[in-house]
Amino acid sequence: MIKAVIFDMDGVLIDSEIVYLRHQTNILQKTYPWIKETHLYPLVGMDSKEDKVYLADLLGRDANDPAFLRELHEISCSVEVDYRAIMRIAVPSLLAGLKKDGYRIALASSSPRSNIMQVMAECGIESCFECIVSGEQFARSKPDPEIYFFTMNQIGVQPEECLIVEDSTYGVQAGSAAGAHVAALKDPRFPFDQSQAEFHISSLEEIPQILNILQKEHGR
Repeated sequence: MIKAVIFDMDGVLIDSEIVYLRHQTNILQKTYPWIKETHLYPLVGMDSKEDKVYLADLLGRDANDPAFLRELHEISCSVEVDYRAIMRIAVPSLLAGLKKDGYRIALASSSPRSNIMQVMAECGIESCFECIVSGEQFARSKPDPEIYFFTMNQIGVQPEECLIVEDSTYGVQAGSAAGAHVAALKDPRFPFDQSQAEFHISSLEEIPQILNILQKEHGR
């Protein structure tokens, strides 16, 4: 029986990845004119600790250099996003429907908690989630499955009782490694490897149908 749905945030609930990448690309090109948007694709789904290491290696910088860390912080702080405007259109009705049907709903995102809570507040959906977990709580976030094990433990469900909704390569790998059912939201703009997902969807509106399939297969 499926009891819970756990969502990733960036790229799933909000169409933010392309916004962040284009902002980073535009700023970095001022100092590193050879940088292209495609160079930053591996950052999608990566937590805030590991993306600093990736960028340092890409740009030939020291990941522990205070000046470099300040540059990254300034880039992050300078992006202006209207999160409500980029929230997936199906999100409010989907979350309300899941809650009405008795599913436990949680969020497990690699993003910093401060950003997660800002998104939740601006989109007006914080109250829909029983549990909100940030990747910064762990030594390693996705593709390590710890974030999902922790989230499932927090809401008292087993992996086989969960549907995880992801998009990025790292997220899909984490959900699969956690032993849960995984639905991957397709995004042709990015070269994600979603091969480990059990389901592949084009819209969040397909989630109820997937849950119906799983409930028939496993009983409710």
